[in-house]
Amino acid sequence: MTSLTKKINILSNEEVRTRIAPSPTGPFHIGTARTALVNYLFTKKYNGTFILRIDNTDIDRSDEKFEKDIIDGLNWLGIKYDEGVGAGGEFGPYRQTERSFIYNKYIKKLLDEKKAYLCFCAEDELRAQHESMLASGFSPKYSGKCRNLSENEILQNNKDGKNSIIRLIVAEKKIFFNDIIRGKIEFDSSLLGDFPIAKGIDLPLYNFASTVDDYEMKITHVIRGEDHISNTPKQIIIQEALEFTRPQYAHLPLILSPDRTKLSKRNAVVSIEDYKNQGYLPEALINFMAFLGWNPGDEREFFSIESLIKEFDLSRIQKSGAIFNIKKLEWLNSYYIRKTSPQKLFEQCIGYLIKDGLLKINSDNEYVNNDGEIVDVSFITKALMMEQERLKKLDDTSEQLSYVFQKNIDFDPSLLIWKNMTKVELTDSLNEARELIKTLSLEDLEKNRLKDILTERAKKINSENMGFFLWPLRVALSGRKSSPSPFEIIEVLGVEKTLYRIQNALQKAETLQK
Repeated sequence: MTSLTKKINILSNEEVRTRIAPSPTGPFHIGTARTALVNYLFTKKYNGTFILRIDNTDIDRSDEKFEKDIIDGLNWLGIKYDEGVGAGGEFGPYRQTERSFIYNKYIKKLLDEKKAYLCFCAEDELRAQHESMLASGFSPKYSGKCRNLSENEILQNNKDGKNSIIRLIVAEKKIFFNDIIRGKIEFDSSLLGDFPIAKGIDLPLYNFASTVDDYEMKITHVIRGEDHISNTPKQIIIQEALEFTRPQYAHLPLILSPDRTKLSKRNAVVSIEDYKNQGYLPEALINFMAFLGWNPGDEREFFSIESLIKEFDLSRIQKSGAIFNIKKLEWLNSYYIRKTSPQKLFEQCIGYLIKDGLLKINSDNEYVNNDGEIVDVSFITKALMMEQERLKKLDDTSEQLSYVFQKNIDFDPSLLIWKNMTKVELTDSLNEARELIKTLSLEDLEKNRLKDILTERAKKINSENMGFFLWPLRVALSGRKSSPSPFEIIEVLGVEKTLYRIQNALQKAETLQK
C-alpha cells in the first residue's frame, strides 16, 4: 500500500464514492468545474463511482436552466459521472427537492430522540440576540431559549400559529477531523450553539440535507472548496447525532484572481459556457484547471484527462489559494489549437465565421462571402490553417481572417510604404511583385516554395533589406500592419486573388504624395 493510499485511508475492499453537488442558482462556475474535475480524477484513479447530485434546497433561487448548464458543461469538458441526474443509479433520486421523504424520516428521528427541537423565536428576537452578543464581544450563537419548552408550550405555540424552525442540540466539545489536504483541523462546537437544520419537517436546510445525502449515497470522500470548511463541523455534529459514518474530507484551495482576491465576474470570466463560447477548448480548460493548486512534481505541463487520472495525487494539492492566470490558459489553449486536425479546426471555427458575418450559407447549402462569391471548404480550411499557429482562442478567428474573405480590403495607403521608400519605389516594388506572381505555376503555390521564390527576388531588388520588396506585398494582400507572411497569404488566396489585391494596392499608391 502506497503512502498516498495510507494517508487517504482507502480500504482494499472499499469502493471509492465521490460526488459533486452544485446548487443550480447560477451559471456553471469554473470553481465548481475544478472541484468536479478533482473529484473525477481522484475517483477514477481508484476505479470508484463519481456522482452528480443537484443540491437545490434553495428553491427560490434554483432554476432548471442552471441545472442544464451544469450537465452540459460537465459533458462538454468530458467529466463523465456514473450516477446522478440524467444517469440514474440505485441511490436516487439525485435532486434534493425529490428527496423530502428521506429527510423527513431523519428529522422525525432526531425530534423523537430529543436531539432536536422546535424553535419559535421570531426573526427580530434572534436578530436582537445576535447584536447583543456581538456588542458584548461574544461570537453570536443561539441562546437555547426554546430547547426546553414543554409539550404544552409547543402545542400552544403551534395553536397560536407561530412559525418555527428545527434546531439540533449541540453539546459543547472539541471537534477534530483530518483533512487530506490540510491535515488535522479543530473546531470548538460551543461557538456554534444549537443551529437550525430545517425550516419544517419536509424543508431541510443545506447542511442537514447534504449530510443525509452523503450518508444515503455512501459517499466515502467529500472533496470540495475550502469555503465549505465552516460547514464541516456542523455536518459532523449531524452525523454523530444520527450515528452516521464519517466520510473523509479534502478541502481545495480557492481560485484567486491575480490580485489574490476571490475570483469573481468582476475580475475574470467565470462561467464555463462563456469560456466555451469564446473558443477555449475543453482539453485546455481541463489541463488548466488541474494545475489550479496542483502540480505533477516535475516540469510537465500538458496532460490529457487520461494521463491526469494516472498522475493525479491529492497529496500534491497546495493549501494556499490557486492564482488564476489567463495568460497561462491562453497559452495552453493555443497549444491545443495547434494540435487540432484541419477538419476538426474547420468544424470548430466555421460557426464563428458565420456568426460574425464573414460567411453565409446559401439555399444550396454553400458558403458564400459578402460579395456573393462561393467559398469552398478547402479555401476556408487553408485560411484557418494559416492562422492556426497564432490563434489563442477560436473566437479570434474572424478578426484575424476577415481580410481573407473580403474581395476589396480597405486600408490607409501610407501603410504600404516601407521605411523611407518613395512613391516611385513603392509602385516599382508592387509592379515587380505583380509580374513575378503572374509567372507562378500551381506547383509554386506552396508557402515554402513561395518563400524561396519571393526572397530570392527580394534580395535581387535590395540585398540588404528584403522588406523593401516583401513589406508592400504583404500589406497589399492583408491591408494590415501585422499579418501572416506574404508566402502564407498567397498560398491561401491563389494567383488570381493575389493579382487583384496587388492591383488594388497600386491604385491606392497613386493617391500618395511623392
